[in-house]
Amino acid sequence: MSELVLSSPDRDRGVATLTLNSVANRNALSSGLLEELLRLLEQAEDDDSIRVVVLRANGPSFCSGADLAAARSGSMAPIVRGIVEVQRRIVTMSKPVVARVHGSVRAGGLGMVAAADIAVGSTESSYALTEVRLGLAAASISLTVLPRLTDRAASYHLLSGRAFDGAAAARMGLLTCAVPEAELDAAVESVVSDVLKGDPQGLRETKTLLTAPLRSRLDELGQDMIDLSAELFASPRARRAIEAVLSRGRQPRPLA
Repeated sequence: MSELVLSSPDRDRGVATLTLNSVANRNALSSGLLEELLRLLEQAEDDDSIRVVVLRANGPSFCSGADLAAARSGSMAPIVRGIVEVQRRIVTMSKPVVARVHGSVRAGGLGMVAAADIAVGSTESSYALTEVRLGLAAASISLTVLPRLTDRAASYHLLSGRAFDGAAAARMGLLTCAVPEAELDAAVESVVSDVLKGDPQGLRETKTLLTAPLRSRLDELGQDMIDLSAELFASPRARRAIEAVLSRGRQPRPLA
């Protein structure tokens, strides 16, 4: 069985690269992938030689969101909880997390991008918060996504589900910056090199200051958002919508 998340630590340099590798379903967030990602994030946190974590993905999509196939076999609560815990782990790590974002990004994928300290994406990348079209709400990822977006952008995109590109994602605050696809690797490398100039203690304490509002939000609202997402996934309207998408034989883009 192929690894769902690849880990490439460069301890001499101090960088751990974690790569989503569930290419067949566009890196959908299954229980297995979430568990593996959490384990590798913990490893990076505990490794004193690692100072920066880069989160990226293989295949044409960064992440298509939650693995809706799990809805056929039971409750989505474990996956929803895993999505919240991944966001929490990224936010509470003592080490900066840099997201390298390409391709399509949907729902749970946006939560990881928003949780990252710095997010560099391609101008051609595509984002959408289309949970509303499945009878769902972007509850679990609202913990990190809403603080990043402007109020007007959040209202429009959560209510409409309309897709937007990387340039728009940068303008509304989801991405730190957007560059042409051909320049993405160089832009990420430049950011990582800059961050590595920081002292580990300085990086740790500065991240603590920067993430205080997100940590408070996760602590205060995390369980409520897990409960709401699980309730909506279990509703008859959402189940019918999800089954209609699954019956077409594809992992849908609009996930929560």
